[in-house]
Amino acid sequence: MNQTSKDSGWRGSADLWLEAAYETLLEAGVDAVKIQPLAKSLNLSRTSFYWFFKNREELLDALIARWRQKNTGNLAERTQAYAETVAEAMLNVCDCWLDSGLFDSRFEFAIRSWALQSPGIADEVHKADTQRIEALTCMFRRFGQDAARADVRARAVYLTQIGYISMQTQEDSAERLRRIADYVEIFTGQAPQQRELDRFFARHAH
Repeated sequence: MNQTSKDSGWRGSADLWLEAAYETLLEAGVDAVKIQPLAKSLNLSRTSFYWFFKNREELLDALIARWRQKNTGNLAERTQAYAETVAEAMLNVCDCWLDSGLFDSRFEFAIRSWALQSPGIADEVHKADTQRIEALTCMFRRFGQDAARADVRARAVYLTQIGYISMQTQEDSAERLRRIADYVEIFTGQAPQQRELDRFFARHAH
C-alpha cells in the first residue's frame, strides 16, 4: 500500500489531536468531534490518528480526563491552598473564576451540554459536582463551620458559579473583580481584609 508523505512524515502528536478535539468540542459540540474533520483541520492523514488513539471513543475519553484533571483537580487544589482566614480561602477559590488556566468555563459548558445527550457523561458530571462540593465543604469545615452550615455555603458558592456558566453570563473581569469582596462576605460571613484583597488583586492584575 502506498503511503502519502503525511503518513510517512509528520503524524502530529497525541496532544495535537487532543487540542484539535478540544477546540472542536468548544466550538461545535461533541457530534463534530470526528476523526476525518480533525485530520483535515490539522492537515494530517486520517490514518495518522491511529498512531495515538485506538478509536474516537478513546479520544473522547481523553477529553473527559483533561476536563476532570483541569476543572475538578484545580478547584480542589484551590480549596486546600494556604489561607489565614476563611475569607482568604474563598479568595483562593475565586482564582478559578477569573483564571481560565485554572478553571475552563467554556470547557465546563461544553461538557455539560454533552451530558444532556449522554447518560455516561451525565454520570461524570454528577461525580465531578459531588467531588467539588465536598472539597468546598471541607474548606469551610477547616475554618470551624459545622457540617450543615459548611454544606450550604459550599453549595451556594458552587451553584452560583455553575449558574454563571450555564447561563453563559457575560461579565468582564473588571466588573467581576469589583464584586469579589461582597461575594466573599456573602459566601463566608466574613469580609476579606484589605491585605487579602491586595494579594488577590495582584494575582489578577493585567
